[in-house]
Amino acid sequence: MDLTQQPFGTPDGSEFVDNPEPRCPVVLLLDTSTSMHGDKIEALNAGLMHFHEELAADRLAMKRVEVATITFGPVQDETSFVTADAFNPPTLTAGGNTPMGAAVVHGADILKARKAHYRSAGVDFYRPWIFLITDGAPTDSIAAAKARVAEGEAGKEFMFFAVGVDGADMEILTDLSV
Repeated sequence: MDLTQQPFGTPDGSEFVDNPEPRCPVVLLLDTSTSMHGDKIEALNAGLMHFHEELAADRLAMKRVEVATITFGPVQDETSFVTADAFNPPTLTAGGNTPMGAAVVHGADILKARKAHYRSAGVDFYRPWIFLITDGAPTDSIAAAKARVAEGEAGKEFMFFAVGVDGADMEILTDLSV
């Protein structure tokens, strides 16, 4: 008989013991390519702080919303999924290219894994959101990303929102979105 204790917060789902509320996972895909340098990256950082403040103002959102941030320029996980009360917005810097297609696919992948984790832990969840914020056009193919977004939206796996700021290729963002 194995009597080994498992600490709280392990991948087995015990992080849900103190907060069994249904979750709403949110993936933020944030363009940090070179074109975001200056005012744009400052505005993005300010936007992340404002997002955090708005979540903090809502007690229920603090328990239910889980945020993960992924930057692209190159694609990297800035923060893993954490509840809103533990979300500490990263300070982003600009540099690199705009691998938007790879970022969208990666975001869909981590979201799929998170939903599987909820299911294995018996935690209910609302339809997740993916937000893409960019000022440019992709430097990689968006074909796989477009297919993942269409599949995800059609299967009600997530809702995808593409936000273009000054200079964004709105045709590409429209094509990527459902």
